[in-house]
Amino acid sequence: MIVVLLFTLLFNVTPVFAADGEAAASGISGGTGSEESIRLATIRYGTETEIASLIQALHSEGSDYLDDELITLAGTTRNRNILKGVFTFFGERAKGGLEDRAIRAIEERDEETSDTILAAADYLGKVKAGNATDTLKELIDTNERRFMGAAIRALGRAGGGKGADDTAEYLIDLFSNPETAEEFRREIISALGETLSKKGVSFLSDFAANSEERAVLRISALESLAKIGDDEGLESILSAAADTDPNVRSAAVTALGPFQGAAVDKVILEAFRDGYYRTRIGAAQASRERKLTEAVPYLKYRAEKDDVPAVKDESLRALGAIGNQEAVAALDTLFTERKTPDRVRIISAEMLMKNDPDNYLDRLIVELDEAKSKNQIPLYNGFLKVIGEAKTGKLDDLTRRFLSSGGIIEKSYALDMAANNGFKNLSGEIKPLTEDKNAGLARKAKVTLEKLGIE
Repeated sequence: MIVVLLFTLLFNVTPVFAADGEAAASGISGGTGSEESIRLATIRYGTETEIASLIQALHSEGSDYLDDELITLAGTTRNRNILKGVFTFFGERAKGGLEDRAIRAIEERDEETSDTILAAADYLGKVKAGNATDTLKELIDTNERRFMGAAIRALGRAGGGKGADDTAEYLIDLFSNPETAEEFRREIISALGETLSKKGVSFLSDFAANSEERAVLRISALESLAKIGDDEGLESILSAAADTDPNVRSAAVTALGPFQGAAVDKVILEAFRDGYYRTRIGAAQASRERKLTEAVPYLKYRAEKDDVPAVKDESLRALGAIGNQEAVAALDTLFTERKTPDRVRIISAEMLMKNDPDNYLDRLIVELDEAKSKNQIPLYNGFLKVIGEAKTGKLDDLTRRFLSSGGIIEKSYALDMAANNGFKNLSGEIKPLTEDKNAGLARKAKVTLEKLGIE
């Protein structure tokens, strides 16, 4: 239990306990023996509380080997907590298989609870179920406030593809309908962006550029224009980027990411000087999306000098995304200088490892060991996480070291490193961990061997 709590504090992971009472570890993809039998029995005969606990454990593990059994369960039960849990579990992974059950829940809503209907609508949106658009429209047309928001959001996501233009026209008509409550107008504008239909661009542009409209609607319109990315909406975004409302201004700058041209570049670069921190964040995000090399000096300055940590973070990530020689040099300087704040060094290391892991791994290991020797726990854990996610054959020796002599956390990351990089040669070090007294680590070791194709 102490180990689990330590892992929780260090990595912000909520410990989840499986049906047999043992701590569940991340990365589990299957079960064997008695544990699998217990889980199957839980699905078939368990209470809603027991099934909810099992779903939570499966979510924590990243497991999908019981999906078919959960689909069968959802098809036969009307228990609202079970249905909601299964819809949510599948929706978070955008995993298909429950579309027919979700549609049936909405069509037979008089026999279902509100929670089930809301969860079903949300699921249909997340899996982009194009065959559900008529059902979702029918739910919206009931004008029942408890369902409207969820149904509109789901329709925007599900109504893309071949039927996107029809969905956009339906949403515009819904917005114009005097019977549509004011509280749902923002949802409609956001849903228009989700359709990716050019049919909505003119409508959205009028909102984005109109200074007399409510800021919340203008911001939603700008976000939707960015999702669609059609040049017809660019002029209204550029206009909003000079707005007196700082929230509208920052949303407009962020929305410029998908667009090209000298005018766009000029607005983004100028936004780095904005006194409102969200506008500077928007400039960094737009630079990142467009890989705007001209922004590198601005991003470097913001990463070093900005007084808002979120601006520094976005600037560093933008430098990593741009990844040219000047950007990498800036990240190198920030990572190497040990007086740099820990968070800046960690994100810089992450970006460097994504750009050139073979070149920077040895230096990162030196800094990792330095942080450990000086008991700089947050810095050590941050560097450890970066290394744990890296993909490079040069990790072989460090992975072996962690597996052989590391603590519980180092061994857990070493298993990730072995799986991510296909280190089959380390099976001799991994196999003993399958019998480790820490049940979570033992399970993770078994799954790592499965991923590597080793019995």
